[in-house]
Amino acid sequence: MMNFLCENRKQLLAIFDVEGVLYDAEYLPILAEKVNKEKEIWDITKQGIQGTINWEDGLKRRVQLLKGIDIETCKEVADSLPIMTGAKVACETLKSAGWKIMAVSGGFTLMMERLQKELGLDHVFCNDLIFKDGKLDGVKINVDSDKSKSANIKIEEWGEKKENIVCVVDGANDIKLFDVCGLGIAYRAQDLVKDLATTKGITTTRGSLALNNFVPDNDEVMVSRLKDAGLVILGKTNLPEFGHLPTNENRLGE
Repeated sequence: MMNFLCENRKQLLAIFDVEGVLYDAEYLPILAEKVNKEKEIWDITKQGIQGTINWEDGLKRRVQLLKGIDIETCKEVADSLPIMTGAKVACETLKSAGWKIMAVSGGFTLMMERLQKELGLDHVFCNDLIFKDGKLDGVKINVDSDKSKSANIKIEEWGEKKENIVCVVDGANDIKLFDVCGLGIAYRAQDLVKDLATTKGITTTRGSLALNNFVPDNDEVMVSRLKDAGLVILGKTNLPEFGHLPTNENRLGE
């Protein structure tokens, strides 16, 4: 894959998700082990990755569960996160071929500063943990569930064209990044997509009674790309009518 990308000189910007792609770990679940709340955090984390809950609300809930942990413990966990096998080589190879590398993460500055330095990333977008009197107190969300909004800031600044961009992600909450790239790669992807996505041969209601029992005869672009990358869809997750509310409820179950 790296040889292919480097030989294809037209694509000059690589955008990576972080946890599960550049880091072989999820930060908050490991931090939760320090206060014996790993199960609660993992349950919320997995729901957010799979798109079964509103991601922003899930992040706030997770941080609230860990409120009060001291900043030194937070730094210690951040410094202990293992970098994904092959990530350094991949980034070095891309950089040597003249590529720019961007990382867009729902994680935190605490863990991204080290990653940016070790992998030579040109720019990172992430969220900020808030500390009060040396204790974890909350979170400032800079990167929301639509990571493409953050990525577009630098894409426009750098003048990159869509066909010159590659995105590598792992979760359903990341696939909007595929809207900004010419090549999307699903790395160890999750096996659920929301019912908002058009899926060939699979009922697609978008949470609306008006589309009850609607079965499309084609896949939308992001679903096609995920399938090309090896994704097998085992199910689709619920959502409010046309995704317009921060819940997962609709009238189809009435």
